[in-house]
Amino acid sequence: MSEIVTVADAGHVRTITLNSPRNKNALSTELAWRVIEAVDAAAADDNVWVVAITGTGDAFSAGLDLSNPPRYSPKSAMDAQLDDIGWVGNFLLAIRKRCDKPVVGGINGVAVGAGLGLAMSTDVRIIARSARLMAGYTRIGGSPDAGLTITLPQAMGYEKAMRFMMENRTVLGEEAVKLGMAGEVVDDDALAARLAEYCQSLCDWSPITLRLLKRGMSRWAETGDMEGQLRYEVANIRRAFASDDGQDARRAFLEKRKPVFSGR
Repeated sequence: MSEIVTVADAGHVRTITLNSPRNKNALSTELAWRVIEAVDAAAADDNVWVVAITGTGDAFSAGLDLSNPPRYSPKSAMDAQLDDIGWVGNFLLAIRKRCDKPVVGGINGVAVGAGLGLAMSTDVRIIARSARLMAGYTRIGGSPDAGLTITLPQAMGYEKAMRFMMENRTVLGEEAVKLGMAGEVVDDDALAARLAEYCQSLCDWSPITLRLLKRGMSRWAETGDMEGQLRYEVANIRRAFASDDGQDARRAFLEKRKPVFSGR
């Protein structure tokens, strides 16, 4: 069986690739934790100066894997039980807090829900022209997680982020750049080459400079309580999914019908 996350080095650039194209890189617990482990490993490797994250096929990540795959955790049973953030919060913590190296997102295709959260956790993003970004939480009766209540307002501003999530909008590559969700749009077939080229260009600078730059930027962005906000996100989505509305929204999604909301 092929690895669901692949890692490749080119000079001082490490590329982490979500490699489950059969389900559009939907996030099982194993795929999510493997990405986090790969980021942590890159952060600890002094030969890695820049990290890239991208996906295979026509998707970056289609969000949560709803096929009920086996549960996976790199932690002991006790640690997993005590963990109140989980993998959805660890995307942002690994990329923005534990890794002080630039992390570049190559958004090659659809990024939805927690997949969008992973994309927005990266420091800068290059996006394919046909890539589709969507939060998707209102559709399934949930509330934002994976750091999106932090990263989207930072990138877009408060009102644009509210509209994007409330209206369940789908944004393509060009508009994503206009909204601040990505910094550069390229043709689909040019994404991989441009991602590699851009990451290599960052290696022209001292890795010490890049790491100190990111530390300074991250410190400023974290003037609020990041971990507290991530816990708040998880608590909210649990409440949303436990509600009658949340349960019917998920049934309606699978049954391809419009949900009936009662406010309970």
